[in-house]
Amino acid sequence: MTAELVRGQNHPLSQARLEIRISAGTPIVAVAALGDENGRIHGAEWVAHPGAPTQPGLEVPRQAAADHRLAVDLDAVPEAVHRVSVLLALPVGGAGPVRFGAVAAPFVAVTGLDGGEVASYTITGLEAESAVVALELYRRQGAWKVRAVGQGYAGGLADLLTDQQLPQAHQLAGSINDAVSQGLARSVQAPPPRTADGDRSRQAAAPALGPDQGGTAPQPGPVPPVSPYGGQTPGGPGQPAPQQPSYPGSAPDPDAVTQPSAPTAGGPIDYSHPRRQNAAPPPPPPTAPPAAPGQPAQPVAGDATGWSMEERLYNQVWGMFEDLARTTAAYRSAVDFAESRMDKELEQVLSDPRSRIGGQGDAAREAARARQAQLVAQAREALDRDLAQLAAEADVVEPALPPAYARWDNPAWHAYRVPMELPMALRLGDLHLPEADRIRIPMLVRLPLERGLWIDSGPAGSSDGSFTDSHAMSRLAMETAVAHAARLLAVYPAGEFTVHVIDPAGSGAQPLAPLVQTGVLAAPPALGAAGVADVLGRLTQRVDLVQMAVRGGAADSLPPGFDTSQQLLIVNDFPHGFDDRAVNQLRYLADEGPAFGVHLMMVADREQSSGYGPLLDPLWRSLLRLTPVADDHLADPWVGHAWTYEPSLVPPGSQVLQQVLSQVATARTKFT
Repeated sequence: MTAELVRGQNHPLSQARLEIRISAGTPIVAVAALGDENGRIHGAEWVAHPGAPTQPGLEVPRQAAADHRLAVDLDAVPEAVHRVSVLLALPVGGAGPVRFGAVAAPFVAVTGLDGGEVASYTITGLEAESAVVALELYRRQGAWKVRAVGQGYAGGLADLLTDQQLPQAHQLAGSINDAVSQGLARSVQAPPPRTADGDRSRQAAAPALGPDQGGTAPQPGPVPPVSPYGGQTPGGPGQPAPQQPSYPGSAPDPDAVTQPSAPTAGGPIDYSHPRRQNAAPPPPPPTAPPAAPGQPAQPVAGDATGWSMEERLYNQVWGMFEDLARTTAAYRSAVDFAESRMDKELEQVLSDPRSRIGGQGDAAREAARARQAQLVAQAREALDRDLAQLAAEADVVEPALPPAYARWDNPAWHAYRVPMELPMALRLGDLHLPEADRIRIPMLVRLPLERGLWIDSGPAGSSDGSFTDSHAMSRLAMETAVAHAARLLAVYPAGEFTVHVIDPAGSGAQPLAPLVQTGVLAAPPALGAAGVADVLGRLTQRVDLVQMAVRGGAADSLPPGFDTSQQLLIVNDFPHGFDDRAVNQLRYLADEGPAFGVHLMMVADREQSSGYGPLLDPLWRSLLRLTPVADDHLADPWVGHAWTYEPSLVPPGSQVLQQVLSQVATARTKFT
């Protein structure tokens, strides 16, 4: 039975190998620190954090997220360690909340490796604090206990670590914040907040070993008028569901679907939170006959909550992404458990001198390996059942997607017409995991874009082990940028999206041909330093003007003829043609532009830009990095899997891009 702790209360621990699960309504940083009998941390090597995630007996996640799992092995911590403190902090320097009083109360649970909760604690009463000691595991008279602490610090990690008597606390806090910033830069964006609760209860086979991890991670942004897909972060016993969110390309959602901590092996898993009260939109009418007893339900496109088919499909895609992330996490956790148990059993065999000779030791080792193989096989069987269900769902969802969500080879593009309304989201590519290479999850980002894009043109190895030289990579990167720009032009109503291009050396002339020849650009690509200065000057002036009008409450008094459409700036071959002033203007557009209708898409090699020094690091971190070849650089905001991203490109020889852009150009002419 779970002990629900209050501040200062303790509870004995009967197991040495534990998991500490953390849920919050926003991305947070999880740190674990080792202390002596007085609680003193002797140095940075006693702290496990995103920049150094493993220490003796400890392992923490490598990035900020709304849900975390920390691994603790109390038998493996050094003898001098008498205390293990779990520290939580809000990321600094981002657009997220800066105090715990503005987010849902974090929930912490200590569980065994079987998923059963030992103790839980909801950290309430926080206001201005941005870092908190959540709980501590401490040794007393040879036994370990857990204590709920809940001590907050308004000065963040630096003050917290200083109070723990850590030398060079400020330097370590700075290195942790740097590591977190780099992790956020590669995180996929989760759905934004929603105003109405929706529910998407999905059934899947339970993992053979250990529980799956649920939750989400939020992202700042405007609240849409209707309910986009969200998730729920448990707020502890009796706590209401928090109403904050975030996801691929960015942050998570606090209504996130979560899996019970201790599912029954082989039974169904209900991904809806057991305490959540739902006021969902009307469910879609059933379009498939009920499944036969004992058989999984047949998947249906649009089988999710939402007020329109577009919203249902959007929610369903993100539900598939969550399900694949979590079922894979359960499988990997099960395999890790089987490996660690086998290692422990083999260690016990070797530690007994009597088992080192004769056949007794060999038999014990063979038995340990057989148990490990059996557990892995059970985990794989459960994973395969889940993957079969997801694959069947993907097969029916992909053909039903509208153009904004569809691949370029989808027949939906052949029936394309310029839309009258802006869709909810846009597809930027596909995501998949190595355990489920056949299943491709569309990577959808909400519109309008809340984050600029960076198409990496640097030399890189693809997922199949091949390498592409720098010239070919630059061409592929520009073709990817053109495909993304064309998709943006295609999904906006006529006259509501304008594209500018900076190509200082003219190296992108061939890939840019579809945009130039169809006449969908605002002007021919800007060349040379003079062209760079002209375009950047006009767009920064536009942001300044709109910013002053909005902040002054005079948004309706813009000059006559002012172009109120969303603007996209494509920058090729950066930093060629850029001086210091142009670089500062580019950073300004990346930081301030999205909020006032100016978006940035850079095609650049970060290594070639290193001549400008660390001043450009904030620029790169503020952009969503995409690659022109398959690459596993993106992480989900729940369990931090490294997802392989594949760009959405036009099939070779296809004329769909020219046909779509020609319709866009014709509609623009009629509109003006």
